[in-house]
Amino acid sequence: MSDPVILAGSATPLGATFDGDGVNFAIFSAHAESVTLCLFDAEGNETHRLPLPERDGDVWHGRVPGLTPGQQYGYRVDGPFQPKQGHRFNPHKLLLDPYTRRITGHPVWNDALNGGTESRNTTDSAPYMPKGVVEDPSFDWGGHSSPETRLAKSVIYEAHVKGLTQQFPGAEPAGKFLGIASDPVLEHLTSLGITAIELLPVQAFLNDRFLVEKGLKNYWGYQTLGFFAPDPRYLEQGALWEFQHMVARLHAAGIEVILDVVYNHTCEGDEFGPTLSFRGLDNLSYYRLPEDRRHYINDTGTGNTLNLDHPMVLRMVMDSLRYWAGTMGVDGFRFDLCSTLGRTPTGFDRNSAFFKALRQDPILASKKLIAEPWDIGPGGYQLGAYPPPFSEWNDQYRDGVRRFWRGDLGHVPVMADRITGSAGLFDHSGRNATASVNLLTAHDGFTLMDTVSYNEKHNEANGEHNRDGHGENYSDNMGVEGPTDDAAILAARAQRRRNMMATLLLSQGTPMILAGDEIGNSQGGNNNAYAQDNETGWITWGEKDDEFLAFTRKLIAFRKAHPIVRQRRYLHSIPRRVDGVPDLFWWRPDGQEMGRADWTNGHLHVLCAEFRMASGTPLYKQREEAIYLAFNAGDAVDLTLPDPGEDFLWVRHLDTADPTAEPATVSGTVTLAANSVLALVEEPR
Repeated sequence: MSDPVILAGSATPLGATFDGDGVNFAIFSAHAESVTLCLFDAEGNETHRLPLPERDGDVWHGRVPGLTPGQQYGYRVDGPFQPKQGHRFNPHKLLLDPYTRRITGHPVWNDALNGGTESRNTTDSAPYMPKGVVEDPSFDWGGHSSPETRLAKSVIYEAHVKGLTQQFPGAEPAGKFLGIASDPVLEHLTSLGITAIELLPVQAFLNDRFLVEKGLKNYWGYQTLGFFAPDPRYLEQGALWEFQHMVARLHAAGIEVILDVVYNHTCEGDEFGPTLSFRGLDNLSYYRLPEDRRHYINDTGTGNTLNLDHPMVLRMVMDSLRYWAGTMGVDGFRFDLCSTLGRTPTGFDRNSAFFKALRQDPILASKKLIAEPWDIGPGGYQLGAYPPPFSEWNDQYRDGVRRFWRGDLGHVPVMADRITGSAGLFDHSGRNATASVNLLTAHDGFTLMDTVSYNEKHNEANGEHNRDGHGENYSDNMGVEGPTDDAAILAARAQRRRNMMATLLLSQGTPMILAGDEIGNSQGGNNNAYAQDNETGWITWGEKDDEFLAFTRKLIAFRKAHPIVRQRRYLHSIPRRVDGVPDLFWWRPDGQEMGRADWTNGHLHVLCAEFRMASGTPLYKQREEAIYLAFNAGDAVDLTLPDPGEDFLWVRHLDTADPTAEPATVSGTVTLAANSVLALVEEPR
């Protein structure tokens, strides 16, 4: 455009909106003195500066006729540079629109990106900054619909876009959204039986300067640069439809899409970090600042914390969530460091503005909402404290199950609570057993294979002298640290993995599997692979354990077939059912019910449970009689089975000591192998 003009435009919607004959630009800043729209050509050269002519409240806006999708743009914002008052305006810095739907790339690290600490840095940052791109995000969904799988029937699969597809045979293009949508990947996911894929952050994020200078990258993505734009590294053709196409293909395969989202902080870091967007737009509004406003409140461990107490910052987050849920078709969200989103000046509040807004929103309230229930600030660990309809990552499930199978003393009572939905944490406020997202592993920590192969973390490749990552992993290398050719150790590791995966998929709650665990993927003992965009972080499909994959498929199929192990109601051993039979029995190996002396026996390593349909289960629910589960972290033991009903018998369906065994009728006394899991189903004769 040779001679653009700018008209008044509208204060809504925020962002750059193509209306068919031009583009409306609207952006928030409460303390700016002027806001200038900067236009760029396809080569990234700045062609025009157009001051936004109108201000409605704290929204600056203008409309440029004739602009079309594909136009690159950014902002320069002027105002006071007074760090002691929290203001860091600097018109020499090109700023990304927080609402931009697409960005051209990633910042090129240069000192020009720094806005200054005590005085302005006057070097122009535009040559080093990515630009926002005007987009028309409309997409022909072809009448598709979401599977809308209930949590009680969900099996979540946590995956990284590139890590999942980079080495997957036939996944084209590798490392991209379209790679996930490829036939080979979809066939693997559907044959495995998962119902939802939870993707590590895909909103545009930063490669931290300290990582780039060490030859590393931000692989995981927990440094958000743009809350509306997909990260360009996952776009093969640079088009929004690629993400939408992936969602449509997954939905057609019966798989929901959950996004791991980071609304607790941004990538700009503390006062020494770059000025890329929010800091230069309105530092005092976007961030939580302490009394000395030169600094930042850091409840996230990343240098800053978003200020969700501000209505316009809260609006940005809500608009972002609605955009991904509506325009982009997403089915749910996992909120990174979710305790931060509930922080107020007096601490964590389960009725904070964010939680209230989310729960009343007609679009978002029905989506799957999963909290990572902690941050590093005071009082930040809030497991079990979230309001419905939230579910929560249950790290106590992870640690309790790992310690039981490691043979730690006194963990039978812990195991009992974990396999029944961790009721002590979640059974309040009308919450269901599905509120506990049960996990053995996640992106942050050891893989399942490494949990049984390493006693210590091995994070040397991260360049932090192995000081990063969790120090206590409750892992067990079975006698050798890392890889081994010892057949006995390899067999013990395989057995332990089967035991742990069986525990996960036989527990009440919502199971989550880390991508690659189903095939025995290892990260070489690295339990913090956030910077490992390489063979360490990628799943090694060429070395997959086909036997363990088959057993995992068998476990998921069993869970889907048996509603008793995936109930919404809690089991409390109270005889409130219409037949007067309790919904839960805890058995000793000799067939007697467990008593106080058994529960307090710290040397006990066997747990036997009989699950029945929970008290209060309505008649319209799918029903079955009983399932008997035995978990043995010790030596082999004989089990005296409870008598089945008059017209019923026990059928063995799962035995981790004999993973390929077909269902078989059993009665009386059976042998529970050492270090194994057994699942019996009460079936009609």
